[in-house]
Amino acid sequence: MADKVTIADVARHAGVSRQTVSNVLNTPEVVREETRRRVLDAVDELGYRVNQAARQMRTGRSRLIATRIEPDHDGINGSVLDRFLHGLTEAAARAGYRVLLYTAEDDAAEIATFEDLLGAYEPDAFVLTGTHHGDIRTSWLLDRGLPVVTFGRPWGVPDAAPHAWVDVDGAAGTAAATRHLLDAGHRRIGFLGWPAGSGVGDDRREGWARTLRAAGVDPAGLDRATSDGVDDGETAARELLASGVRATALVCASDSLALGALHAARSTDTGSGGRAGRPIGVIGFDDTPVAKAVGITSLSQPLAEAAATCVTLLTRLLDGGPRPPGSSGDPHPHVLLQPSLVVRRST
Repeated sequence: MADKVTIADVARHAGVSRQTVSNVLNTPEVVREETRRRVLDAVDELGYRVNQAARQMRTGRSRLIATRIEPDHDGINGSVLDRFLHGLTEAAARAGYRVLLYTAEDDAAEIATFEDLLGAYEPDAFVLTGTHHGDIRTSWLLDRGLPVVTFGRPWGVPDAAPHAWVDVDGAAGTAAATRHLLDAGHRRIGFLGWPAGSGVGDDRREGWARTLRAAGVDPAGLDRATSDGVDDGETAARELLASGVRATALVCASDSLALGALHAARSTDTGSGGRAGRPIGVIGFDDTPVAKAVGITSLSQPLAEAAATCVTLLTRLLDGGPRPPGSSGDPHPHVLLQPSLVVRRST
């Protein structure tokens, strides 16, 4: 049986000190990139494996970041969080952490899970997703002095948020989608979204409405609210297109709604529901694989960047280092990222 590879073996192979190897494995941000890369190459070549139990006893850290797996409702929009989790896992690994996944149906169940995880695994920090009005999860963690970053704004909280967060500017995205349709000659541009009270949904609706008003178009009567599903989107789109507003294009709060809207648009008589001889334009949100396969123009969220920024903010919280570029100057930094419009056949 081969001898166990030690930290001293890695240090000799990389031509560095044992302390440098320890820094790379425990606090990689303090080591120069060239040196860090050389040490990590030595780790791979020699097959060195960190003794996690010994590391936790020595440092008092588990090197675990806990985050929830969101339920996959229709097989379309669930892919958004899948991509975020993939990016989070990669970014955490580069920083010397591992992601601990859990499930929960609602806030109360998630808080109960926090207690279980803290007792069994002692995660160092949490990344919360699915933020919403009246979110009690962050205050529970903060009251216990636990580092937390949310992927999503603290909706309904004053500007001085009590914690760090990363989000994608949904209003900027739907504004860009609406401008794209205006530039293509559309004026009566409808919106399919979710019922009022959803922070994310309200934000996306506001971007559409604000852009129409700036173009001299009254958005009154041009929007419909429904649940986030393909069938719901189709029903809402049919109702809107059959109404007297004569919409010629639709901006949707998700790709699920956009797919339903596309079904409705393709079966709608554009001579009566829209502009004679011209297909009804449809734009979704999230740029899912379904949107790409079907040819739906959609807004792409920079999910890998969002995940990496969450990890950067967390490591700064844990290590007391400087804020990352692009973060705000308040005591609890936040980063608002911009989506990009991916134009396809539907517009």
